[in-house]
Amino acid sequence: MIFSAKTFEELSVGELYEILKARCQIFLMEQGIVCQDMDDVDYDSLHCFLTEGKQVLAYLRAYRSITEPNTVTIGRVITLYHGQGLGRELMEKSLPAITAQLPCSRLALHAQSYAAGYYEKFGFRVTSEEFLEEGIPHVCMVRELEEGQM
Repeated sequence: MIFSAKTFEELSVGELYEILKARCQIFLMEQGIVCQDMDDVDYDSLHCFLTEGKQVLAYLRAYRSITEPNTVTIGRVITLYHGQGLGRELMEKSLPAITAQLPCSRLALHAQSYAAGYYEKFGFRVTSEEFLEEGIPHVCMVRELEEGQM
């Protein structure tokens, strides 16, 4: 398995296709979320992913928050195969890449409520009441970073 962390401009056409295909498989086909997945945020994101051959097995994107200074938001976190440690490997490799390429003092994300415990293992804490996003219960989570952390 190969880990990559690339800006939008660094992605090959094939990588972009596989990323969008994987996001569609999880969000549309598996979770039934009907929304415009390809928002303009992708242009300004760091795309972190695990591949085997051409296939993207796990993915997330990270981008600077426009509303919270010194904060990087993580989103679109997916794994194609559950229970195989792909999510753990993705996070373990992505968090240092994110803070190296997008220095910040805080990481934030909207976690599907059932996955909050997963993110807590990586130092995130719940900071909101549960809310619906695309019809799915979510919570806000943050991880404060100390200088030199990661």
